[in-house]
Amino acid sequence: MYQQKTTRGLPGWPIFIGLLFMVPFCIYRMVLAARADRPWTFVAWLLLEALTWLLMAGLTVVNPNEARVLLLFGRYKGTLLEAGFWWVNPLTVRRKVSLRVRNFESGKLKVNDLDGNPIEIAAVVVWRVVDTAEAMFNVEDYEQFVHVQSEAAVRNLASSYPYDAHEPGQISLRMSAGEISERLKHEIQERLSKAGIEVIEARISHLAYAPEIANAMLRRQQASAVIAARQKIVEGAVGMVEMALDLLSRRKVVELDEERKAAMVSNLLVVLCGEQSTQPVVNTGTLYQ
Repeated sequence: MYQQKTTRGLPGWPIFIGLLFMVPFCIYRMVLAARADRPWTFVAWLLLEALTWLLMAGLTVVNPNEARVLLLFGRYKGTLLEAGFWWVNPLTVRRKVSLRVRNFESGKLKVNDLDGNPIEIAAVVVWRVVDTAEAMFNVEDYEQFVHVQSEAAVRNLASSYPYDAHEPGQISLRMSAGEISERLKHEIQERLSKAGIEVIEARISHLAYAPEIANAMLRRQQASAVIAARQKIVEGAVGMVEMALDLLSRRKVVELDEERKAAMVSNLLVVLCGEQSTQPVVNTGTLYQ
């Protein structure tokens, strides 16, 4: 397992100017040696010219939010992190690694949730490289590693929670967006830590029932909503009836026996819970006829 170590190069501009001066100077000295018929002097200046061009190969540019991983004969020598124009050993291999923040959106994955219902789910992962040595040497291709491990984490998360909560306080994929996002980020980070990757954010971007059960689940959701609404209506109606009977009793507007109270409760519940507007009936007789 490799760990990142920072290295520095020599300032590039002074070396570049010096080498740029050496190129024509060596050519000039070779011409003089050839005219003077000095073969060994000519060869020496020729070798110096070749060495100058070899040293030119050590010049490298590091852009902002980029790094250069240096390898010398298969050995990791360090990472250039500071942006600028530098000179390093020309025999080193310099691999560019982007340190910019990137995002990846998985495709729509079809998995079964905790209840066994087939669902479609996709996620967006925001990430960046924080350890260039681990990213380059611990995994084959760190970008592909991010994609594969992120999709595996999304699949595992989707199978660990139900699509909808069936009990109060239960965590679900649809209703607990904050908790699910944190759980997804944590799981992806665990998988990518060995590759020198930091997960900045992870969230679900698409969530739906699979097409083959979407209509049935929609009817189920509608039925649940209707039942919940009916429960609220009945609770409110019972409270209003109780309040009406209590006020009539305390203010002594009318004395009702148990049978009349039952009839009044029945009528009020019909009026308050009915979906259709009620039509009043005027009683022109006595209270009991």
